Amino acid sequence: MDNLTQQQGTLHTPDGRYIVVDGVLWRATNPALSLQKRSALVSELMAARRAVRAAASDTEALRIARQRVHAAKLQLGERGPVWWDDGQPGWTRNKVLNSPYGAWYRQRVTASPSHNAPHDLRT
Repeated sequence: MDNLTQQQGTLHTPDGRYIVVDGVLWRATNPALSLQKRSALVSELMAARRAVRAAASDTEALRIARQRVHAAKLQLGERGPVWWDDGQPGWTRNKVLNSPYGAWYRQRVTASPSHNAPHDLRT
């Protein structure tokens, strides 16, 4: 398992820009963040997500909790402007097979099928 594409059981694209979940690309956390900053932001994100769940019927609390989630994801680099500067567009929420990562993904999942591969690519 290499560090560029596999971290904590999550499949990352070779350039580290995205994670792949159920065949869909989601922007990865900005790797330039310090471990301390990232840990603090992930803690805030998890607390904000718990607040969303707890606020289910309170409209104002839900709005505030969702703002917290959004703010944490922005700071993590998972939302907002892309964190890379080479001019490449973002592919978040696109099917990996319909992106520039399609060939890499097809090769990866046919070589080692996992729970993360779409049903049509599992062997």
